[in-house]
Amino acid sequence: MAFLLIRMQSVRKIFSHAFQDEDNRLLMASSPIFIMHVLALGAFFTGFSWVALLALVVTYSVRVFALTAGFHRYFSHRAFKTSRLFQFVLGWVGTSSAQLGPMWWAANHRHHHQHSDKEEDIHSPVVKDAFWAHIGWVLCRAYGEIQQDRIKDLNKYPELRFIDRFHVLPVLSLILVLYICGTVLNAYFPGLGTSGMQFVMWGFFVSTVLVYHVTFCVNSVTHIIGKKRFKTDDESRNSWWVALLTFGEGWHNNHHRWPFSARQGMYWWELDLSYLVLRGLERLGLVWDLKVYPEKIYEEARMQPLEVDPSS
Repeated sequence: MAFLLIRMQSVRKIFSHAFQDEDNRLLMASSPIFIMHVLALGAFFTGFSWVALLALVVTYSVRVFALTAGFHRYFSHRAFKTSRLFQFVLGWVGTSSAQLGPMWWAANHRHHHQHSDKEEDIHSPVVKDAFWAHIGWVLCRAYGEIQQDRIKDLNKYPELRFIDRFHVLPVLSLILVLYICGTVLNAYFPGLGTSGMQFVMWGFFVSTVLVYHVTFCVNSVTHIIGKKRFKTDDESRNSWWVALLTFGEGWHNNHHRWPFSARQGMYWWELDLSYLVLRGLERLGLVWDLKVYPEKIYEEARMQPLEVDPSS
C-alpha cells in the first residue's frame, strides 16, 4: 500500500525538519493518530471472531462513506444538497473516524484545491514527499487550527461548530455503542466468541487505522501513481485500486478537473460506490440536486489521450 512509497531517507528528512521548527514539530508521543496505531495492536489480545470482523467491515464502510460523500463531496465541495438533519448525521458519523470535524476537514481540503501541488499546498507529495503527504502533515501542530475564512458557508450552523469543538464525542459514542453491542452479544450468544472489548478493538481501533490509511492514500498515492486523463496544473492521477478502497475517491484527476461533481468516476467502469449510494439516498429523498460532470468535460476527455505514468 502507501507505505511502499515511503523511503527511509524521506522519513529522516521529515523528522529532522519538523523538530528544528517548534511550530511544525511532529507530536509523535501525544498524537491521537500515533496512539490509535498502538492501541489497534490490542486486537491481538482480545482475539478474533467473525462477528468482530463484521463490525470492522460495517464501521469501515459507513465511515468511509461519511468521509467521501460527507466531508469531501458535501462539506468541502457542496456537490449536492441535503437536509440540516442529514447534514448533522454526515458530520457526526464522519467525525467518529477521528479525523477531527467537518469544518476543519473542509477548510484544509479547500486550501489543497486552491494550491494543489504548489508550495502552499500543505500535503503535497510533489512539494515534499510521500510520507509527509500521507500522514506527516496531520501529525503537525501547525495545521491543527481551523481556517475559518474558508468555511464561512459552514460557520452559520451551530451544530457543525459543536461537532468540531467537541470532536471527541462522536468518537466516544462509537466506542460506547460497540462496547455495548459486544457485551450484549457475549451475554446472549456466547457461542459467537465475542466481547465488548473485542468489538471495540476491531470495530473502532483496527477499523479507524484502516480508514486513516485509505483516505490518506488520496493525498499521497493519487498525486504520484496512476493515470492522468486531463491536463491539470497539478499531479493528480486516477487510481483504480484507491478508488475501490475509498469508494470512489481514487478517480482523483477527474475530480481535480471538475471538483464540483458528486460523481468522481466518469464512466460505468470507473466504480464509484459513494455516488451509487448517493443515488440511492436521492431516491429516498435524503439528498437531492446531485451535481455531475457537464458534457463539456466529457468532450474534453474524448479529445485528450490518456497519459500513463511510467511508474504505475
